[in-house]
Amino acid sequence: MQITQEIKSFATVDSDVLIVGVSKNQENVEKWAEFVQFFGEPMEEWVKSGDIQIDTKSITKIPVFTKEAKVKRLLFIGLGNRKSLSKETLRAGFGLAGKALHKMKASKITLWADSFTTDEILPEEVSNLAAEGIVMGSYTVENYKTTSNEQDITIEQISFITDAEPEKVFAGYHKGEVYAAAVNEARTLINRPGNLLTSTKLADYAVELAKEYNFEVEILDKAQLEELGMGAILAVNKGSKEEPRMITLKYQATEQWEDVIGLVGKGVTFDTGGYSLKTKTGIVGMKGDMGGAAAVLGAMRIVGEMRPNKNVIGVIGSTDNMISGDAFKPDDVITTFSGKTVEILNTDAEGRLVLADAVAYAKQQGANTLIDLATLTGGVITALGYDKTGALTNDEAFYRSFVEAANKTDEFVWQLPLTENDKKRIRKSDVADLNNSPGGDGHMIFGGGFIGEFVGDTPWIHLDIAGTSDAMNAYDFGPKGGTGVMVRTLAAFIDQLANSTEE
Repeated sequence: MQITQEIKSFATVDSDVLIVGVSKNQENVEKWAEFVQFFGEPMEEWVKSGDIQIDTKSITKIPVFTKEAKVKRLLFIGLGNRKSLSKETLRAGFGLAGKALHKMKASKITLWADSFTTDEILPEEVSNLAAEGIVMGSYTVENYKTTSNEQDITIEQISFITDAEPEKVFAGYHKGEVYAAAVNEARTLINRPGNLLTSTKLADYAVELAKEYNFEVEILDKAQLEELGMGAILAVNKGSKEEPRMITLKYQATEQWEDVIGLVGKGVTFDTGGYSLKTKTGIVGMKGDMGGAAAVLGAMRIVGEMRPNKNVIGVIGSTDNMISGDAFKPDDVITTFSGKTVEILNTDAEGRLVLADAVAYAKQQGANTLIDLATLTGGVITALGYDKTGALTNDEAFYRSFVEAANKTDEFVWQLPLTENDKKRIRKSDVADLNNSPGGDGHMIFGGGFIGEFVGDTPWIHLDIAGTSDAMNAYDFGPKGGTGVMVRTLAAFIDQLANSTEE
């Protein structure tokens, strides 16, 4: 998207749409008077009468009749009571505006940034929130309908009306746009059908990402995984005709490969449950079982764009989980990359097996801290609902630092306990070191806790995004389908770590 200029006068706006923040008591009174005078005196009355709505997140669109104006429409976003306006609410308002802009097929927009400011929200923060909201809100799910031939219009140019330093406003928008575009890329991967996004094609995507951003990339194929003894991911893959892949992306920001944060994603491109077969309704939507991988790839895209001063490694274990005469079975015993053995009690508890090898490999490749992400369990939905990401950790200070970033992006995370008794149940087996499914109670804790058995003393956070990775219905920031959850939080956390190192 082209960021053009700072505009000083409404008369010089040349756009499809001018976006304006409106509330009962307008800030920037002199500028508002200028706005009313240029676009028409009835504007004030329309606000008072409710024709232009001021309720929080309300959207009002009106055509422009002023002959002198070079703008086709005005789009008002209601701010409610400015004193209580939060960044979260403002971002959501911009998300709804993004949906409206997409329907209006607007390609050139102007944002009156100062019309959204409060004592707590500066113009550069407004532009950042606007970019995130508008770009995510305007996202549409790709489809394969033969009648879907209408050209998709995207926003190509944005200008700003602001009295703030334009460079800061532009920078805020650019960063928000980068974050949101990466979320949308992750969404597209999640929404892609399993026959069109196999593990090999996911690896191809990672290779292209590496080329674009000059990452070091390694793709391990089945023969290499066998040579390395990655028995956990290979077990999950046994029933499939598609080969597995272990995908590694490295971003080296410093001269020495040290102080490395590892992002590890579950990349199960379709999950039947194996011989512990899912129900006919439960199996639908399992194309999205690689939401953790999508989050890692989205975060790496932001890293590539923003180039933080922090070493990052992304590792993705990718396969599908299918049924055949060769598929792994309950009662099988497998040997993981770490050397630990596992008794298989449930072939639908496959994501934790893939991640067992992936986190161990990330450690071998130099990760000093680890965050794994997975659409791992239905248990997290039972415990927390569809709007909260569940977390486990072995390092409270590391987790608290992460939550700071999550609070900034408004992606809600809630920690569950992992007790010594939980660990004993994971380690309970007559024939192996571990079992992969201790029971249905505490399912999220046992699933994540199993992965914790392979991280050792490395500071680690497990994020179960089974509820938050996929939206059951349209919402403020987009349509039904993949959400790209945790992409922005991971990137914000890496940026936070980079800044703390520099200080």
